[in-house]
Amino acid sequence: MGYLIIFGVFMLLSWVIGARLKSKFREFSKIPVNNGYSGAEIAERMLRDNGVFDVQVKSVQGELTDHYNPQNKTVNLSPDVYHGRHISAAAVAAHECGHAVQHANSYAWLQMRSSLVPVVSFASNWVQWVLLAGILLVNTFPQLLLAGIVLFALTTLFSFITLPVEIDASRRAIAWLDGSGITTTATLPKAQEALRWAAYTYVVAALASLATLLYYIMIYMGRRD
Repeated sequence: MGYLIIFGVFMLLSWVIGARLKSKFREFSKIPVNNGYSGAEIAERMLRDNGVFDVQVKSVQGELTDHYNPQNKTVNLSPDVYHGRHISAAAVAAHECGHAVQHANSYAWLQMRSSLVPVVSFASNWVQWVLLAGILLVNTFPQLLLAGIVLFALTTLFSFITLPVEIDASRRAIAWLDGSGITTTATLPKAQEALRWAAYTYVVAALASLATLLYYIMIYMGRRD
């Protein structure tokens, strides 16, 4: 029951923030950028301005599927962002390029997150099964639940390490948008607001992961008592 309450609260919070994020992106997609550049053009210009010449800008299918892939050095933008000539597109494109700039500059938090990807990928594939078996066998084999907690702790750590990576990418994006003239004094705050709501989704995910981790730890400690 405790897990269901935690899950329900954070699911509701995540839905509210996600809905607000989409609403803001739709609102700001009606506001054109100062010079009429598309998201793809903005991304390419930001990369050049930061001395990054080995990263490709590509279009990928979906909504809010924008991401930077450090393995093949690509900035991947959803169709509306890639082709869009509005504030939402500018904010997202610049944010993803912020990750590319982090990569080029060997940003410590990004390097740390990247180093954890193989371990977290393994943990994510097994953690739920190990935790389920650990709870069922908690009175006879509590070590299994402890192993699940360790695996889940790795995913929680990854969520928190992601926060400074995302916040710094947005900081770089806003600074560049302001300095490049892509935004004006009237539109820059809107780009900031769009990225702030995007950041909230990562904050909620990290807090939900931490709350769930503490719940499993309480089960394990309760058994030990």
